[in-house]
Amino acid sequence: MRLQELIGLSVFDVEEGKQIGKVLDILLSSDWKIEGIELESKGLFSSSIKAVLWEDIVAYGEDAVMIRNQQAVRKMEAENIQLTFVLGNSKLRELPVLTSDGVMIGHVSDVYFDQELGNTIVGLEISDGFISDLMEGRKWLPFTSDMTKGESAIIVPPLSEERLEKGIYTANE
Repeated sequence: MRLQELIGLSVFDVEEGKQIGKVLDILLSSDWKIEGIELESKGLFSSSIKAVLWEDIVAYGEDAVMIRNQQAVRKMEAENIQLTFVLGNSKLRELPVLTSDGVMIGHVSDVYFDQELGNTIVGLEISDGFISDLMEGRKWLPFTSDMTKGESAIIVPPLSEERLEKGIYTANE
């Protein structure tokens, strides 16, 4: 499953069947695990966000994310968030992906995780630009533990471009 597929999904509390909100972003840890989801919030200039930790998510599918109850929604200080998928200073999406020997592979367009493995990141979807995406499709780079997220790029091992696989999705899907 791709992280992009979670963005915008409705979030429901299974105890009362009440809609709590919508997924605004995905929270990630520095060791590339999904920590939780950020919910849309009314306060535009608040230093805190509404979040649900991964362990409080009971299920998720193509139409909704189900959480235990309303108590699972907590406030988190924005400055304590290490990584996000789409928003903020430490987002993964659109970051350049470079090998440690200086070869530009492309930019992150999505992040894959395996539903069977829970919150484990299994790969990055790499875009090489709009025209290339249309002509060839996006590429998929399997995750390895020696990938690091720096301040303004993701650094991957040398020869990672040889490990790129044909993308599962193309830009026109």
